[in-house]
Amino acid sequence: MLKTIKKLPPEAGRTDAEALRAYDADALARCVADAKQPWWRRAACVEALAGRVPERRVGRLIACVQDTDDVSHVRVALLGLLSDRPELLPWLRHEDRRQDGKYGMAEAVLRDRAGSTKASAPSRSPTSACTTSAAAARWASTRRSSTGRTERSGQDRAKGPPRRRPAAVVAFRPMIVTPRTRGAGMGAGGAASQRTQEARRQERLLREQWHAARRQALRWDTAGEGEQRVLAQLLVLTARGWRLLVDRRWSRTPAADADMLLVGPGGVFVVDVTAGHEPAEGHAPGLLTATKAAESAVAALGMSPVAVQPVLVFAGQRLDATLGRIRLLGEHEIGPVLLSQRHRLRAESVRAITDHLERVFPGYAGSAIDPRPAPASEPHRPGSPDGLFDVQGLRDAALEGARRAPIEQWMTFLHPDQVALVRRDWSGPARISGPAGTGKTVVALHRAAYLARRTTGRILYVTFANNLPRVQSTFLKAMAPAVADRVDFRSLHSWAQEFLQERGIPVRLHGDKAETAFSLAWKNVGRASRLAALDPAPTYWHEEIDHVIKGRGLTRFEEYAAVPRRRRRASLHRTHRQAVWELYEAYESLRGERGVHDFNDVLSLALAEASRRREGPPYAAVIVDEVQDLTLVGVRLLHALVGDVPNGLLLVGDGQQTVYPGGFRLTDAGIDIRGDRGQVLRTNYRNSKQILDAALTVVADDAFEDLDGLRTSGRRDVDLTYHDGEVVRVTRPTVEAHDRELLDALRSLPEGALADTALLCPSMRAVGDYQRLLTQAGIPVCQLEHYDGRAVDAVKLGTYHRAKGLEFKHVFLPRHDTVPGHGTPAGTETSETARERAELLRSRLFVAMTRARDLLWLGSVTTG
Repeated sequence: MLKTIKKLPPEAGRTDAEALRAYDADALARCVADAKQPWWRRAACVEALAGRVPERRVGRLIACVQDTDDVSHVRVALLGLLSDRPELLPWLRHEDRRQDGKYGMAEAVLRDRAGSTKASAPSRSPTSACTTSAAAARWASTRRSSTGRTERSGQDRAKGPPRRRPAAVVAFRPMIVTPRTRGAGMGAGGAASQRTQEARRQERLLREQWHAARRQALRWDTAGEGEQRVLAQLLVLTARGWRLLVDRRWSRTPAADADMLLVGPGGVFVVDVTAGHEPAEGHAPGLLTATKAAESAVAALGMSPVAVQPVLVFAGQRLDATLGRIRLLGEHEIGPVLLSQRHRLRAESVRAITDHLERVFPGYAGSAIDPRPAPASEPHRPGSPDGLFDVQGLRDAALEGARRAPIEQWMTFLHPDQVALVRRDWSGPARISGPAGTGKTVVALHRAAYLARRTTGRILYVTFANNLPRVQSTFLKAMAPAVADRVDFRSLHSWAQEFLQERGIPVRLHGDKAETAFSLAWKNVGRASRLAALDPAPTYWHEEIDHVIKGRGLTRFEEYAAVPRRRRRASLHRTHRQAVWELYEAYESLRGERGVHDFNDVLSLALAEASRRREGPPYAAVIVDEVQDLTLVGVRLLHALVGDVPNGLLLVGDGQQTVYPGGFRLTDAGIDIRGDRGQVLRTNYRNSKQILDAALTVVADDAFEDLDGLRTSGRRDVDLTYHDGEVVRVTRPTVEAHDRELLDALRSLPEGALADTALLCPSMRAVGDYQRLLTQAGIPVCQLEHYDGRAVDAVKLGTYHRAKGLEFKHVFLPRHDTVPGHGTPAGTETSETARERAELLRSRLFVAMTRARDLLWLGSVTTG
């Protein structure tokens, strides 16, 4: 990866920034942190990291900023990149007082950041960004004199050495945000004075809180001085919305599993404090036991295990490392790390979760500085419901908040039934199924994080579509950054190619040449055969070869003659199957002459290699999302990687959402799902009744066979949790009138709504048409094939296939009732192959419709 990155910025002043942005953020961050790399390469990588700094690399990048021996250009670039990191601000202020030769320069950067950047949140204007960058550049360039010694102004020298604040005060210095002055008479100097006064007030408040915390920590008189300092730092957090529970026996029972439970915006932290001389391994078993107990407790509230993190703090040391899933932190690092956590919980959730933990763990008592007394009129009674936030109330509130909150929050709360699946110990291969919108993918992602924390091996998360791994990887990094690098998100075919290449097996995948080979085979063999009487179009027979013969790994005609052709409506007698086999053999011969493979060949080669291997499993677990879209050979391949080991294989999907022809049963792959290893989710958390009813109407008459072989009605019963959606149907006599209505509807969306809006089409040709239409209308577009799950204020545009596994608040389906490529309404053809094709199109339309949460826009053009 780094070798490729080196090629993109070959020299100073020549940087392919766009190409750099396409690379993995972790690799870019490693390049930035490598002082051996040229400064211009590092600076270019900093630019490419904008908006996607890996959490696990933040500490190392901040260290580069703090390194006065590092190149100023890199430090300036990093200052701009990390300007919103609260853990950087205390150091900047402290360094300014202690070393800067031009006193006040760092303070100017601080004021500009606090006054311009934060006061105008959530976005930063180009002017303020440039001002911050320029001030930071002047600050970094004047850090040292030509002799290498730090300069100080005469005024500063007269004051003597700067006074150093306590470490905890530095660690917990708040980001100072003051409102802009609106009065016309207030000049720049007055605004700066006001911000300075506010900064001093905040500093006094913080110092008072620190002293109060230190006094309270002294009550734990049997604890060591270092342990008391750690406790004081956590007590300071309680003045900022955090809640702290301390073991009543702390410091008197050295073998206690955990000393404290800390709940805040970043989640639940199970904390153990050591004097710093004991090995971490001795504390790990007990700390993990306490963490598991905390996970079980909050699971009743619907909180995912990813929001519970064990932390071992070493008093009197500087440290930031990991031991398995345990975060190892020094006394100086605990505060900044906790403050920098992504916000998962709202204030009311923090309060309710802490109250629940206090009831579950009576051996822990709440501790805080400057506690506010409860209103005399309604004293709180332990164990009583706390307003809306008893157990059931918190579940309901969490669901409602999930629909409005960013991903870090809605990925934190699950239904307790879903949490149970995430934490379940499976004795062998397992499957999670359920209708659209029931949270199958969310459960699978949480399961991946859960397994990554509890195993030493890697986790493979596979899906068929090649755009989904990018999105799912983004989601996992947001909800569980500590283990995100332990999970490989891949599309099945890209993984199989890499698997073969690593083992020296040549892969000559060439889709165009393979298509040419089939076209010639149809021309030479198929067109004049009895197959043309059933369906004169070669597409159906190409699918027969891809999904039935090669997709099932059939190598002899007798196998094909006897195999059940699942989800294929056309009845083929033995003579028809013989004609198909002759077409298949002609295709294979022509493909072989050209020396190329098709996609099915890649999977067959990988399966043969995986079956031959003698070494241990390459992965601790494999999770397969949208399993119904895979071929039988693909499922066999993934099963071969882990076999039937406990917790090894999890298959997630829904047969009703199949968008490709053909099918199979899991028993065909040798996978035996027994008893409670087959789970069905039945609650829809995404669609309103109006949207779901509209989608189910499309497939109501299409019974389907799921992977377990059960025949299921197209209209399934499902429990709903959301009731505010809307279906808008627009019918116009011409395409031009239809498209005008579409543009008007997109323009009428609230500001910022395009970030959660998708326009989906049945074919790539239609995607191209609407790409041009939206671009000409000045509406920003993001192709789904390039979408990686991060918020971008543009309409997401793609095919129904590309939308699999995704969801959006607003979904637009223009001309949704037209068969692509035929120009006739769906369902008007009567042959068996035509009915099969129409059923598959309805299934794809159903998938597209169920991507919508708040608004489903359905456009039609009348033909008469």
